[in-house]
Amino acid sequence: MRRKVTMDRKCSQLLPSVCAILAEPTHLVSDDTCLEKLLDWFKTLTETESSLLLLEENPCLTELILAVLSQEQPSPNILSFVLRLTGIFAASESSFRHLQGEVVLTAFGEAGPLGSPLWEDTSVRSGWVQGVRTMLQHRSSLQLLCDSGALEAIFTLQGDHSLFVASGASRLLAHLLIFSVRSELSGPLTTKDCDWPACARRIIVHIEESLQSHSASHIKQSLQVLTTLFEHSQDVWTEVLWSRIAETIETLLSEGAVQVGHSLVDLFLSMARSPAFSCHECSFWKAVVVALKCFSPAQVSPLALGLLKLEACPQAIKTQSLHILLQPMDCILRAASHSTKFSGLWDGPSAIASPVEPLLSTRSSCLSLLCQTLTHLEEIQHLACLSAEFPHQALLCSVVTVLQFCVGLAVPVSPLGVTVGKILIGSFRVQRAALSLLGALSRWATSGHDAATEQVSSILLAYLKCPDTSPTVLKKAFQAMLKWFLSLLDTCGATEDFQWHRQFLGHVLPVVQKRLCSPSWEARDSALEFLTLMAKHLRGQEWFWQVFSSSETLALAEGLLNDPESYVRASAVKASGQFSLMASVDSKTAGWDHNGSDKEASVAARLLEILSTDSEGFPRRAVIGVFTDWLREGHMTALTDPEQFLARVIQVVNGDLDWEVKVSGLELAEVFAAQAFGQHGATQCLSAVDSPPASQPDCLPEPLQTFCRVKLFDLLFGALGDCDRPVALKACKVLMAVKAKICKDSSPQEGQRSGLDGSCQLQETLGRATSCPPIPSGGASVETVPQDPRHVLLILESLDLEGLQRSLDKSSDYLENSPQSLLQDFLSARGDMEENEADCY
Repeated sequence: MRRKVTMDRKCSQLLPSVCAILAEPTHLVSDDTCLEKLLDWFKTLTETESSLLLLEENPCLTELILAVLSQEQPSPNILSFVLRLTGIFAASESSFRHLQGEVVLTAFGEAGPLGSPLWEDTSVRSGWVQGVRTMLQHRSSLQLLCDSGALEAIFTLQGDHSLFVASGASRLLAHLLIFSVRSELSGPLTTKDCDWPACARRIIVHIEESLQSHSASHIKQSLQVLTTLFEHSQDVWTEVLWSRIAETIETLLSEGAVQVGHSLVDLFLSMARSPAFSCHECSFWKAVVVALKCFSPAQVSPLALGLLKLEACPQAIKTQSLHILLQPMDCILRAASHSTKFSGLWDGPSAIASPVEPLLSTRSSCLSLLCQTLTHLEEIQHLACLSAEFPHQALLCSVVTVLQFCVGLAVPVSPLGVTVGKILIGSFRVQRAALSLLGALSRWATSGHDAATEQVSSILLAYLKCPDTSPTVLKKAFQAMLKWFLSLLDTCGATEDFQWHRQFLGHVLPVVQKRLCSPSWEARDSALEFLTLMAKHLRGQEWFWQVFSSSETLALAEGLLNDPESYVRASAVKASGQFSLMASVDSKTAGWDHNGSDKEASVAARLLEILSTDSEGFPRRAVIGVFTDWLREGHMTALTDPEQFLARVIQVVNGDLDWEVKVSGLELAEVFAAQAFGQHGATQCLSAVDSPPASQPDCLPEPLQTFCRVKLFDLLFGALGDCDRPVALKACKVLMAVKAKICKDSSPQEGQRSGLDGSCQLQETLGRATSCPPIPSGGASVETVPQDPRHVLLILESLDLEGLQRSLDKSSDYLENSPQSLLQDFLSARGDMEENEADCY
């Protein structure tokens, strides 16, 4: 439900002075942002309050509009502001009638900016279009636009040299047509002019004339209007409109209107998504079939992709669309020699020359078409319409062929193949797109022993080994390799010995080791990312750990913890964390029957050292992420003293200046707290004053005592007053969860609610907690944050965490962005200007 916003008394007092300043002809507003904020405020007011009442209670608004409209040379940005402001108030029919006599006609009719020299300013035309669009909410505004010459102005603005204004005019025209039909229609529509409302009829005639004008720019303008219209209206009358323009559109298709091809594609896709054209027998789908045959390959591919994504699209058209997307890949496949049975994507020789062949023969068009095709084919791999009849094996062979051409491994068998080979050699764009599609095609993987899989593994290994492979292409090759490896793993039965996977891994790991030693930090980083994901997905696979741990890969990866590049160190941290998790699944598999705990303690100590000493934020954040994963997976229990280790981690995080490290540390605290409550249950305490004395600490909940031992509240209370809002918010969230579990009454005591921020509220509460007479200190010294569970309990009970969270949820500049502050800014700016003028003398 929208919160009601009203103009308060202070704003009402400031508004007349602000309006007077804006109405001054000599006043210039250098910052348009203030005007935008002012418009947003008025729009919010009129959405929740009567706009007529606002005008009646604040006559300065009407006076401002009249004053600016009557000026001979107003400031363009002030005039634009006033036009948009008029539209906001005139959107209400009662306010429209209140303003109409003097204001609305002057603002949007021929007597206003339309006929003045200021119309040459783009901001004025833009403000006029936006004002009209906002006002168009009732029949009175529609009638005014039709009678005042505004409609002809909108027709002209469609061709404006400002793309922003031209686009706004086209959208406005579409909404005018929709609104006219919906508000003025009295009976069923036909294609005859006399059945259409007057305003709608004028717009449609304009659209038809533009479509028949043989001017590419005019045709595009009308197509944009129609596209917007079919996107925003799915009413039955839109089918009647299509019947009127269908013949003209078909003429454009038959004439091969290349310049407007992309606009026609947008139109067809907007119509295809409309329920009004769900009947497969309607003439629209026949036009789509013609379009698929008439458009150029570059234009038809987006249309084919869009149609394949639509469930309502006829199956025959989907088949035709898929054939179109596959055409370039078929040409590539036929242009090279293969050891497989596929000579093309379809059986038999190609009967006629493909229309894409000329495009593949020119460098720019070849690279553009192939990148587009590969990207579109990747997008459709998840679609349910791709049945078992989809030629996935032939397509896979074609993608491999593209990758072979790019590195000079393909053997051309035609003049086209020779040309394509010269064009594609070293093309990183095509390589990246092809590798992405190759990874997506892993969903069709069946066995590691078929010819197609051997082709895939060979080309991927070639890319990983090639010293000329660019870092971005190498990353894509690693990603594709991982997808294929995991997909083939999923096809294995439970009784298989993974012999193929062992052999394949034996080929891959030496390549990975070489990349871990690469002088390129991006290559080292990609290799580490690959190993991390392999370890994550193959945890518990004994055969994998046997192969992996017996190679030099593990030592090389851990050696990169000292890499000079911080991104690589962060990736090495993540990899080490996954290796440790994987090894802990079965210490016997890791070969650490007697010293497994020592090894894990060594890794943990090294990561803690990085958290304490690394000068860059990325590795430190990665360490906290690893420790959080360990905690979730129960891996912390493998350490000799998990509680002491966690206390050390919390202490280091508490002193870190990186806010992201602190937020990650608070996530670790959140997981730790949840696990503690899960193990011991959520035992709620009595209130702090009724809690047992220090001589009976065992009566307190075990989780609370654990939190105090690891000094968790040092981190939580310290973060609560942090200057970085995300840190304070996260701390507040964790503390609220803890409080709900251990405090008898999780709401603050009466009289202790506070509007203070976290730091001030905490200091005040700490003061009460440490000086509270009923709780004996037992002779213990009191720290800044008390570690006595009874003191902590009192602090938790006293803190108004809900109120603090509401405060933190507000934007940090909410006071400065308030309407009152905005109005005061206008007055202050005016005062500064007057002082500066005085200084000049």
